[in-house]
Amino acid sequence: MGSNATWLQWCATIANPTICNDVLPKKSPSSCRIGGSIGGRICVRTNLTLLFPHRMARSSIVFLFLLFAGTLPCSPRAEAQINEGSAYGPLPVFEFHSGFWVNLHHTLYQEAKFGASQDASTAAGNDKAPGKNRPTLKTSPGAKSPLTQVEQRAWNEAVSYYAANYIDKDLLFTTELILIKNQLGDFDGCDELSGRKKETCNAGLPANLTHVLEAAAPIYRAHQWPGHDLANRRWVMRVAPLVREQGLGLSQRLADIYQTKWPKDKIRVDVCIYANRQGAYTTLDPLRVTISSTDPRNQDAASLEVLFHEASHGIAEPVQQAIIRECRQRQKGIPRDLWHALIFYTTGEVIRPVISSTTTDSASGKVATTSYTPYAIREGIYQRGWDGYLKLLTEFWQPYLEGKSTFDDAIARMVSAL
Repeated sequence: MGSNATWLQWCATIANPTICNDVLPKKSPSSCRIGGSIGGRICVRTNLTLLFPHRMARSSIVFLFLLFAGTLPCSPRAEAQINEGSAYGPLPVFEFHSGFWVNLHHTLYQEAKFGASQDASTAAGNDKAPGKNRPTLKTSPGAKSPLTQVEQRAWNEAVSYYAANYIDKDLLFTTELILIKNQLGDFDGCDELSGRKKETCNAGLPANLTHVLEAAAPIYRAHQWPGHDLANRRWVMRVAPLVREQGLGLSQRLADIYQTKWPKDKIRVDVCIYANRQGAYTTLDPLRVTISSTDPRNQDAASLEVLFHEASHGIAEPVQQAIIRECRQRQKGIPRDLWHALIFYTTGEVIRPVISSTTTDSASGKVATTSYTPYAIREGIYQRGWDGYLKLLTEFWQPYLEGKSTFDDAIARMVSAL
C-alpha cells in the first residue's frame, strides 16, 4: 500500500521480493485494510524458528542470517504453548489470532512513529508524524493505572528503542520487520521470548529486541493488553457470522475468477489494535494478514471485503502474469497498478451481492433493498488516479465476472484499450 513499484517491482524489491503490496496512487493519504472473525481450533506450529521468504535474494538472506544467527536455538523448537482463545474457530478459510507479542510489537511501533496521543484512525492519515517526543503509555479503560516511575521509564525505553531502530522501516516492505512479526506470531503462546524459563519459548530474535519486548511486556499486559485483546475479540465476534456463512463460497468464487486454487491451509489473520497506516497489510511466504480491529475502515460488513481483498494477494499472480504477458506481446508498458485496481474491483463485485440485503416491512409489506457499496468506491480510491482503470474494468472485466467473456479475452481487451 502506498508504494509506487510495479508487481515485478510490485510485490517486491531485491530486499523484499515476496511481500504483497497494497499499492494506491501517489496522492492517496491512506489505502486499504483487512478483517477478522470468531470460532476456534487452537493451532500450533512446530520446528520453526525463523521464516525466510523462499524467493529472497541472496544478499538479503546473508544479511538476515547475520542479524539473527547468534540468537537462534540449536535444537528444533517443540510446540509452543498456545493460550486458550488465541485462535478462534471453527471457521472456514481464515484462522484469527489476538496474539500478545504481535500486538505489543505493533503498539510500540505505532507509539514510536506517531505518538501515544493518536489512535489508530488518526495515525492512518498521518505518515510523517514524528516520534521524537517520547510518549507516555496510554492505558486501557479498567486497567491498572497510573504507571509507576519504574514502569514509565521501562516503557519509554522500549518506545525509544523502536524509534531508533524501526520507525524509518515499513511494516510491509522491510524484510526484517516481516520476519519479526511472523516470529512473534509463532510464539504468541509463550510468556517470554528468550527461553530462559522454557527452552521452547526461545524465539530466536536479536538479543536487544528480546530484552526490550520482555521488559515492556508486563507493563503492556497490565495497562493496555486487557483493552486491546477485548477490542480484538469483539471485532472477531462481529465478523465471524459473515465468514462462517460466506467464507467457503467467496474463496471458491475468487479462486475460479483468478484461475487458481485457494490456499489449502487456513490463512492466518493477526488481529491487532493497530496494523499500519492503511489499517491492514498482507505478507507472503507464509501468507498472513495483519488487520487493525479499531480502524474505522475495517468495521461491520466492510471487514469481510477487506479480508478477502487482502487474501486475494496470495492468489492473484495469474492476473499479474497475464497482464504482463499481454503488454509484452503488444509492446506496451506494463501498467503499474492495473492488477491492484482489478483486485479491488473484483473483491467488491463478488462481495456486493452477498452483503446487500432485502427486508420486508411486516406492516406495509413493502420490500426494501440495502445495497452494499464496495470499499474502493466508498473510500474514493478510483478518484486518486485510477478512474481510467475503473472504466476498463467496467467495460471489459465485468463481462468476464458475469460469464459473458473469457479470462484471456478480458485481459487482452483491457490491455488493448490502455
